[in-house]
Amino acid sequence: MTHMHITTWLVAIILFFVAFTMYKKGNAKKAKILHMITRLFYILILLTGGMLMGSQVGYYMWKMIVGLIVIAMMEMVLVKTKKGKGSGVYWVLFIVSFVVVLYLGLKLPQGFHPFL
Repeated sequence: MTHMHITTWLVAIILFFVAFTMYKKGNAKKAKILHMITRLFYILILLTGGMLMGSQVGYYMWKMIVGLIVIAMMEMVLVKTKKGKGSGVYWVLFIVSFVVVLYLGLKLPQGFHPFL
């Protein structure tokens, strides 16, 4: 299940950056389609993360909360970019929360341990 969760995150982040680039270049029709697919991956991330969490508490709950912030900031960046408004604050929050959730994901016992 961990690999499925990581895969959905990677695909969602790739789709996020591609949709962001398309919005910036003015290709709103294709960007809107990618934006909707990215939203589908948000749901898959939540489902796989919920399955991983199970009944565990503690740091897993913090990881879930910060993960929700990451998803919210991804959505806010895309929406603000689509509307042509500034998204700098959301980018900062996205990057900081992504680093925190990545750290927690690598630190927790059920996480993916690439350095062991």
